[in-house]
Amino acid sequence: MPADVRRIPLGSRVVVRWRLDAPDEATGATLTDSVGTLAERDAQHVVVETSRGPVTIALARVTTAKEVPPKPSRRGAPHLALTIEDLQRVMVPAWGAVERGALGDWQLRASAGYTQRGNSVVPVGSPGRPLAAAVEEVEHWYAGRGLPAKFALAGPQGFEPADDSLGALLLARGYTVGSRTLNLTAARETIAAADPGGPAVTIADDLSPSWLEAYHRTRATVPGATEAVLSGSPRVLFGSITPGGGLSQQLGLRAGDAAGTAPIALARLGIGAGWGGLGAVWTDPAYRGRGLAAHLTARLAVALREEGVSLLHLQVEHDNETAIRLYRRLGFVVHSSYAYLTSPQTGGARQGSAGRVAP
Repeated sequence: MPADVRRIPLGSRVVVRWRLDAPDEATGATLTDSVGTLAERDAQHVVVETSRGPVTIALARVTTAKEVPPKPSRRGAPHLALTIEDLQRVMVPAWGAVERGALGDWQLRASAGYTQRGNSVVPVGSPGRPLAAAVEEVEHWYAGRGLPAKFALAGPQGFEPADDSLGALLLARGYTVGSRTLNLTAARETIAAADPGGPAVTIADDLSPSWLEAYHRTRATVPGATEAVLSGSPRVLFGSITPGGGLSQQLGLRAGDAAGTAPIALARLGIGAGWGGLGAVWTDPAYRGRGLAAHLTARLAVALREEGVSLLHLQVEHDNETAIRLYRRLGFVVHSSYAYLTSPQTGGARQGSAGRVAP
């Protein structure tokens, strides 16, 4: 997937292909790849921190670049071979946010209260200060936006937040635990091969009015914030199934419904950090049980081939048995989990420093 290296976030793991000054004497190659962390960038150069040290590359020599997944931490299937923290990092760009901030390695998101993912901290890595001070700064950051502080605390499936040092601190401050969520992962080709078949699927790069109109039926939305979150990934694919043509008998539509243009099934795929993140999967209640969600998910997996992305993740609440059965049938497996820990404070009742969260 060719990409503009000037638009890839610093800190991303990348592969950059660039032209050599002269053909390689041994092979005659005129191009080479540098794989590592995108460490620096200015108007003329980028620096990739590789396993052999930093490589400075003139932008004029770059031919293609793309984000790639974090380096596996253990043997096994690639979608299971990264750490829990690395998967949390991978998932961040797959869901948008109106505003993002950073506290050391921690990543903060605010979106006027629209979705928990869009209004929570991903506390992986170090915040660069003692935990208690970091929590204070996070609370003030959210208080300034009229929101309670909310932490997405990750661990193995079934972990207890009280057993985590940050979790124990938050619980002692009166935070409540909710929305325990499973992280499921899979290989692209596994999901693509599980397609049960079905009607035509539309996959678009942009959020259309009809897709958004149907999405409004799935949950409460916040005008402006919803659009920003849905469109806020480095790359997004919006999938939908719309009745029409000769589909009335296949879908069991009522007379006159076949001419409708409103989607009856939706799914969104946010692409970032070398992974595709599935979300916003929905089927109109009148047409459930016909395999539309499975078909739509599989077709989005096929679309990932053109993006050069081979791994998928999704998040589902641990007690959503219907959705979990669907995803397991398609080939997703549980990688890890997380829970939201939410402050009882909204609006900043606690006093302290204003914080130094970076925008």
